[in-house]
Amino acid sequence: MQFLSLPRAAGSRLLSVVPVVKHRRFVSRLQFSTSRPLRASNQVYASVRNSDQFHTYQLLSSSSRTPLLTLWTTSWCSTCRVVAPLIQELVESGVGEAEGGVGYCTVEYDAPDVMTAGLGLTYMINSVPTLLSFDAGEAQVQTKITDGRKLADRRFLEEWIRTEAGRHGNRGGGGPSGGSNLLGSIFGRS
Repeated sequence: MQFLSLPRAAGSRLLSVVPVVKHRRFVSRLQFSTSRPLRASNQVYASVRNSDQFHTYQLLSSSSRTPLLTLWTTSWCSTCRVVAPLIQELVESGVGEAEGGVGYCTVEYDAPDVMTAGLGLTYMINSVPTLLSFDAGEAQVQTKITDGRKLADRRFLEEWIRTEAGRHGNRGGGGPSGGSNLLGSIFGRS
């Protein structure tokens, strides 16, 4: 370490010596704020008609650490025409924002580009409508909903959206309990 001598002030007996630092280390500092954090807002995306669009929404979801809720529909499904507006209304009204927010889109399963890409096979979609959540880019098949009665139940959907919104990129079951998974149980987290 080198030292730099500063000139003495007139009449002063002390010589100021200051260390010279050749290499600086930047120390990251935690941000501290007394203001309330901003609430995440839900995002509603256009209907998916090709795999590129679907993967773009997945990447947006993963990068923002918000789950992507997908409703798999077809043009001929009468139940889908009832369920899709209900889910969109809930997401637009802010259900799940307090838990971290969600993204939402419908996937047009019978669109030619979706069918040729094999998205339905990839994510085990075997009936419509199917409500499937993606967290950190992974399909959450444990919470997949295919029962039309549950999909038309407003209270059930509100709770399901809140649970999914609580994931925050941690996969698991969402919500305060955090769900359970194999690695979590091995490393002490349930």
